[in-house]
Amino acid sequence: MDIERLLSEMTLEEKAGLCSGLDFWHLKGVERLGIPSVMVTDGPHGLRKQVGETDMMGINESIRAVCFPTASALAASFDRELLKTVGETIGDECRAEQVSVILGPGMNGKRHPNCGRNFEYFTEDPWLSSELGKAFIRGVQSRNVGTSVKHFACNNQEHERMNSNSVVDERSLREIYLASFEGAIREAKPATVMCSYNAVNGKFAAENEQLLTGILRDEWGYEGVVITDWGAIKERVSCLKAGLDIEMPGGNPAPDAAIIAAVQNGELEEKVLDESVRRILRLIDFCTADDGKEYRFDYERDHAIAGKAAEECAVLLKNEQAALPLGKSEKVLFVGEFAARPRYQGSGSSHINSWKTTSVLEAAEAAGHSVPFVQGYTENPSEKDDALLQEAVAAAEGMDAVVIFAGLPSSMESEGVDRKHMRMPENQNRLIEALSEVSAHVIVVLHNGSPVEMPWADRVSAILEMYLGGENVGTAEYRLLYGEANPSGKLAESFPLKLRHNPAYLNYPGYNHMVEYREGVFVGYRYYDTKDMEVCFPFGHGLSYTSFAYSDLKLDKTCMSDEEELTVSVSVTNTGSRSGKEVVQLYVRDVESSVPRPLQELKGAEKVSLSPGESKKVCFTLGKRSFAYYNTILHDWHAEPGMYEIRIGASSRDIRLCAQVEVTSTVEIPFHYSEYSSLGEVLRCRKGKERLGAMVEPLMQALSGGTNATSDAMGEGAAEMMQIMLDSMPLSTLVTFGAMTKEQIEQVLSEINP
Repeated sequence: MDIERLLSEMTLEEKAGLCSGLDFWHLKGVERLGIPSVMVTDGPHGLRKQVGETDMMGINESIRAVCFPTASALAASFDRELLKTVGETIGDECRAEQVSVILGPGMNGKRHPNCGRNFEYFTEDPWLSSELGKAFIRGVQSRNVGTSVKHFACNNQEHERMNSNSVVDERSLREIYLASFEGAIREAKPATVMCSYNAVNGKFAAENEQLLTGILRDEWGYEGVVITDWGAIKERVSCLKAGLDIEMPGGNPAPDAAIIAAVQNGELEEKVLDESVRRILRLIDFCTADDGKEYRFDYERDHAIAGKAAEECAVLLKNEQAALPLGKSEKVLFVGEFAARPRYQGSGSSHINSWKTTSVLEAAEAAGHSVPFVQGYTENPSEKDDALLQEAVAAAEGMDAVVIFAGLPSSMESEGVDRKHMRMPENQNRLIEALSEVSAHVIVVLHNGSPVEMPWADRVSAILEMYLGGENVGTAEYRLLYGEANPSGKLAESFPLKLRHNPAYLNYPGYNHMVEYREGVFVGYRYYDTKDMEVCFPFGHGLSYTSFAYSDLKLDKTCMSDEEELTVSVSVTNTGSRSGKEVVQLYVRDVESSVPRPLQELKGAEKVSLSPGESKKVCFTLGKRSFAYYNTILHDWHAEPGMYEIRIGASSRDIRLCAQVEVTSTVEIPFHYSEYSSLGEVLRCRKGKERLGAMVEPLMQALSGGTNATSDAMGEGAAEMMQIMLDSMPLSTLVTFGAMTKEQIEQVLSEINP
């Protein structure tokens, strides 16, 4: 496609027309110039292509497609190759169905467990979100199908999502909420970025020039298309100026007319419109490129891939007395409606009209294994189900093990609605507790898109978290329960004991259309670990049917500048009797930070497959960003000079090996000192120390009235206490005590300020 020629031949009306959709799912083309109309459709964990009546909430029927595990499940795999494979498979399906852009992945950080759309988002950790998103984008786009990274930015709740204002300080915005997108956008270059509905610090995302142009394009170098979430547009011309290219859905002529009028009356420079049109033409060109391949929707193949993905995502949370895996000769009872009709996806715009669903009962039957089953409960959370409960208790008598398939009903997790609490339905909790009274080996298999409270956790033998595992989740469950597959997932989010333990609890979901992110950078494990708070299950946790040992941690240097890279290696050995996979996690701790920082932050993770007795060396490369926090004076990332601890572990609470590296900084933070600056601040400045350092001892003597007097008044540790007091004393106070004159202080300030 000769983009510049086409642009020169387009009329103003045609240019404006490309900046809005043709209808609910199609972008406009220009037939006169041979520019095709292309289709976008919902995802991200499958193809929701509607061919009849259209809507944005998954109400009207779409074509049959394969439903893969949702993002919350895929994140637990910690497996970039798996995300890439799922992306490639979905890309194949899109090509077979003439879909040019799939609307995903969802990459908002998980601030609070109750966000109704958490099942569509990866993780509470921005580094992991960016890594997994990058892999998925590359997989899809390898098929010349575009992705749409969403929802940019700070769409962390469904409550009032279309008119709320996310108020976030600069450092938290950068370190948590933008960092979740940044690496994926910079490196994987998604074809489109979808702006969120909400405002960010008082400006709606669709017209937020700082977000869409200042950060996304100017800082991150993004050259693709910015598209609205459906109905997120505010004022069309101001949004175009801010950097938003396409308004969706289409069909309304008013926005095009507004753009045309703005160009004609001089309100909008035509070159701004031209830049958007160039980006849109590049998108159409990318998505219509012919790679010479023939694509078809292979349902059986993709169903099998979905099942394999669910295996890789499952997290074994608890396994006392080796309750799992089960033996085929054991007398086992399956209980729970989700054993027959598994819940495997969320509700809303991502809802897939699945080609087929395989339950664990069907998987057992296909394997020639007859397992007795009772329903136990209904999916209606308000029903007590006393008769079903009693039936389950009676059936459990004499069984070697009872497996309860439980979780959240679809009514509790949906786009557009936040959960009101973190509890499972009471009829399911009652069932688990009742069966725990009559069976010594109760195993709970969970189907949920985000954390739940588990008041019965200490009464059951094993807990297997399947998340929302896609349409073939039953096959994965059967294989995992009976040891044909070995669990290898790790939690990509913390499971607190109670909802009120969440750091955002007091400020969620806000009031008067405003939500304040007062917890700052202390989100998820960054809060729980720093506070040393007991959790139900920590970030990164996940057990296996085998065991792993860590050894031989090595750093290629013990001292480095912030312009260098550090290579870290560690050996991992399978010390058990089964083949398995381990997720090796690398956390970095700033030992001497002068600013509030989390205890540790994830900066590397690799999943390795090991046979019994096998060892492998795992390597990580850490650059400046691995050590840095976002400095609001520099408006940039800054690695403070000092010692950092490299921590290798199996979870954030299971650190196996540690080593230290000293980092020196090539950047000096500019700081303007005044008479109200503390003596400690001045002495930490090189020039200030040279100028005032020699005066510290006389000042202490002068202000304390002598060492003996100080000791009498303040007791032991007097000198240390006086040093602390002096450290925080403003320079102006030195004039009050007669230690310096105002003129002397002004002279010192003139010498040390830049």
